[in-house]
Amino acid sequence: MSAMAREAREAPEAVARFLEHNAKALAEIGARLRRKPPPVILTSARGSSDHAAGYFKYLVEILHGVPCCSMGASVVSVYGAKLAVENAVCVTVSQSGKSPDIVALQEEAKRAGALTIAIVNVADSPAGNSADICLPLQAGPETSVAATKSCIASLAAGAAIAAQWLGEEGLLAAVLRLPADLRRAAETGWPEAIALAAAAESLYVLGRGPALPIAAETALKLKETCAIHAEAYSFAEVMHGPLELLGEGFPVLAYSPEDKSRAASREAIARMRATGAKILVAEEGGLPVVRTAHPLLDPISMIQTAYGFIEATARARGRDPDRPRLLKKVTETV
Repeated sequence: MSAMAREAREAPEAVARFLEHNAKALAEIGARLRRKPPPVILTSARGSSDHAAGYFKYLVEILHGVPCCSMGASVVSVYGAKLAVENAVCVTVSQSGKSPDIVALQEEAKRAGALTIAIVNVADSPAGNSADICLPLQAGPETSVAATKSCIASLAAGAAIAAQWLGEEGLLAAVLRLPADLRRAAETGWPEAIALAAAAESLYVLGRGPALPIAAETALKLKETCAIHAEAYSFAEVMHGPLELLGEGFPVLAYSPEDKSRAASREAIARMRATGAKILVAEEGGLPVVRTAHPLLDPISMIQTAYGFIEATARARGRDPDRPRLLKKVTETV
C-alpha cells in the first residue's frame, strides 16, 4: 500500500483527534466571533491548504454573510504592502507552518490589528507560534508528497469554526459525526472513475459552492500524482468559455452535493452531456457518495473517497503516487 493510500485512510481518526484536542479553543473562537463579528476574514494558504481555506470561505459567506478572501501572500512578502485589516480575522492554513510568505502575511495582519488563527499540522512552527490562536491539526506525520489527511483535517477545522460561530446544534452535531462518515467514505470506491481518468490526458473537474474547492483539490492531485492535465471549474464558469473544448468522449468528473446548487448543476450537466462528453457525477445515483448529517459537509466526505480513486489512478498509469517527478513534500515560497 502506498503512503498516500495509507495516510488518506488515517484521515477519519485525524479529524476525531483534531475535534477532541481543540474542542475548548473552537468553542472560544465561536463565542468570540459571535460577540464581535469581523467585517472580513482573510485566509493565507497555498496548494491543498488553500483549497481547504476556499471551502472555509464558502461556509463563512453562506452561513454568516461575511466576506472571506484568500489574500496573495506576496503582497506582503514581496511587495511590502501594509494591510488595513483592523478587527478582521486572518486564518492561516498550512501543513508545515513555515513557508516564509504565509508567515509574513500572518504577522502583518496581526500587526494591523487582525485576530490571527493558525491551522497547522506542526504546532511548534513559525505560523503556529506567532498566531493569537493555534489549532493543531493532530494529523501526525505525513510522508507522501500528496497531502491527504492534513487537507481533510483542515477542511474539518474550517467546518468546525464556522459551526461554532453559528452555534446551531444541527451543524455542530454534524461536524462531530464527521469521523464516522469519513470512515465509510474511505471504504467507498469509484472504479468507473479510475477507468475514465487512467486513459485521460486532459479532463475537467467541476463543482459549485463548497464543492468547488474540492474540485480544485481533485484536479491538483490528478496533476501531481497522475500527470493528467486536470482543470477545475465551477458549473457556472465552465459555460463561459471552457465548454468549447467539450466533445465526444471528453472526460468530466463532477461533484454535485445535495445543496441549493443542485438544480442549476443538473442543468449544466445535461447541457454538457449533449456535447457527447463522458461525465461522471459524484451524487446519489452516480459515483457513490457518503452523505453526512449536513449537506454543506458532504464535500469533505467526497474528497475522502476521491483520494482513493486518485491514488489508484496513479498506479494504473504506472506512477508512484508518493513520489512525483518534480515535487517535494514541503515547498517554501517567499
